[in-house]
Amino acid sequence: MILVRDVFRLKFGQARQAVAVWQEGKKIMEPLMKGHSPRIMTDLVGPFYTLVFETTHKNLHDYEELMKAGMANEDWKKWYGKLVPFVESGHREIFNVVE
Repeated sequence: MILVRDVFRLKFGQARQAVAVWQEGKKIMEPLMKGHSPRIMTDLVGPFYTLVFETTHKNLHDYEELMKAGMANEDWKKWYGKLVPFVESGHREIFNVVE
């Protein structure tokens, strides 16, 4: 199993609005995720205005197939356009779940 974290650095003061947009996006993504349970997290310590979208997947192939389906989805494309104005930068972390 793998764990994927999409880590977004938000623009100053934009966390509340970005979380609301992410909650909207989560509803779009859930049917595509076929039982995966995405989580939305925000910072308590560390760099301010950090938002993390975390998912788990059976393997990298399943993750790649989900990404392809999501990026081909018109509702997802429209939603992503709403998110971009809140984001300063970001990166992705992928972990192998050992236990």
